[in-house]
Amino acid sequence: MVYPNTYASGVANIGMQYIYAYINSLENCICERFYLDVHNGLRSLESGTPLKDFDVALFSLQFEGDYFNAVRILKGFKGLKIAGGPCVMINPKPISNFFDAFVVGEIENTKILDAIVNAISVEDLDCEGIWIKEGDVRRVYPKRLDFYLKKQIISDSVFGRCLILEVGRGCIRHCRFCTVRQIYFPPRWRDIKLLVEVAEGYRRFVKKACLVAPSTLDHPKIKRLIERLLEMGFMVSPSSTRVDTLDEEIIELLASGGLRSLTIAPESGSDELRETLNKGFDNEQIMNVVEVAREKGITNFKLYFMIGLPNESFEDVKAIVDLVERIATKVRVSVSINPFTPKPHTPLQWFPYTGFERVEEGLRELKVRRSYLIERLSKICDVKVESVERFAVQTILSRGDAEVSRLIELKPSLRTAVKLGLWRYLGGIPTDRNLPWDFIDHGYRKDRLIDEFWVVKKFRV
Repeated sequence: MVYPNTYASGVANIGMQYIYAYINSLENCICERFYLDVHNGLRSLESGTPLKDFDVALFSLQFEGDYFNAVRILKGFKGLKIAGGPCVMINPKPISNFFDAFVVGEIENTKILDAIVNAISVEDLDCEGIWIKEGDVRRVYPKRLDFYLKKQIISDSVFGRCLILEVGRGCIRHCRFCTVRQIYFPPRWRDIKLLVEVAEGYRRFVKKACLVAPSTLDHPKIKRLIERLLEMGFMVSPSSTRVDTLDEEIIELLASGGLRSLTIAPESGSDELRETLNKGFDNEQIMNVVEVAREKGITNFKLYFMIGLPNESFEDVKAIVDLVERIATKVRVSVSINPFTPKPHTPLQWFPYTGFERVEEGLRELKVRRSYLIERLSKICDVKVESVERFAVQTILSRGDAEVSRLIELKPSLRTAVKLGLWRYLGGIPTDRNLPWDFIDHGYRKDRLIDEFWVVKKFRV
């Protein structure tokens, strides 16, 4: 099982832990783990065995940028090569030349893992939810989350040393830039009795419980769950929080357990532009949360924003600075800003990267906006603004077809993409055009996404 990124990120993935535990529970099966920063991804963590000595390589692809690492690690491997993870669920076409098969969906309580461990050849992988590079495929997923790993690997992950509790999947929100609402539909929650049962087994070993879900605090019984975990002696840290779910009671509960930092994603500094994203809250709500949090002893905030959004003006970019300045007068702030990538399966998938119809003009303007934000925000707080070129490559990898594999084999740069004629994947896409990922059935109606696209398109016209 290969995670072509860091160990700290991979060990925090509960889906991978489930696969690892399940396969090792089977007769005559051994599953070992590979990470990019362990033996350079070429030998296993457990025994140092080279990848080439295994029969099957299962790759979890969480980020498009991991494709380059995955292809390097795969060189010389002769066994079955199978990929899964959210990138595969979004669009596996750009990496289709490098793998034999793709898992489209969530594997728990399905026949997928049994099919894989019993397969001798690709033909043996004829199973619902596995795409063998032809025809259409329907995503598979468990209808109920009535199971959980009773034993998990506790290590120094991206969440720190903690017990990870996945409280739910999918999202009840309708943010127009996010793939989660489509590829993990319908939203499903775990019963808190099950989560508390799992936590009971770890209270002597770890002090922190990290709650994981696309929008953790939307769990219908989240306050009771936090209360129970606090009673058990855990500090509770939600991995993601929405401003409009952080009421005074929730903030007080989290602070009482020792939490001193919160992460929120305003996405834009402009209420108007945020409305086009369907985020559902405004700047005054953000400031109210910051004020309440400070009063309760939470004095650190991490903020996530995007630039290059559809309809974005330079005034919207300035609004990011204005909002950060306001927040920084109350608490300590760090800021992360990414160029917006128009992801498949979202209402914004037809928009161009940068938001400008002319790609060259958009890239130039986005660089200007990036430089402005770095110059202004670095005087206020710690700030990281990601590379315009790197996220352009990510957009090509996300929206491309099989021909994009040529880019993955070469240097991962925008210059290389231009030389290969892949520039067009950065432009706007007509809504009547067939898309590379249309063969995946996630259960939603495409015309509904098109309706939302036109709502955004006409917002400032």
